[in-house]
Amino acid sequence: QLQASGGGLVQAGGSLRLSCAASGRTFSPYTVAWFRQAPGKERGFVASIRWRDDITYYTDSVKGRFTISRDNAKNTVNLQMNSLKPEDTAVYFCAARDPGMTTFNYWGQGTQVTVSS
Repeated sequence: QLQASGGGLVQAGGSLRLSCAASGRTFSPYTVAWFRQAPGKERGFVASIRWRDDITYYTDSVKGRFTISRDNAKNTVNLQMNSLKPEDTAVYFCAARDPGMTTFNYWGQGTQVTVSS
């Protein structure tokens, strides 16, 4: 089970840090990702990290502003979001994928991020 936290209301230009915790299992050897869904839009990929080698991917719109990282000791995956923009407003979900899978098969509940202009 995945648990996302850290959302909130922030002004444009501000920062938030989201956390995804796994209960009952460790993230190794999964790939863990963040997705987001804005009102009236489809859920879209934000960033991912492969646990075993720290390879990361980002959607173009967040490159240079967001950083995904893992914390082995806490068994969490974090998303540091800086220079937030109103268009980053969405519900953010964390997800995990078994090795060899092409789709994410574990999902947490969302956490709301609202960026005011």
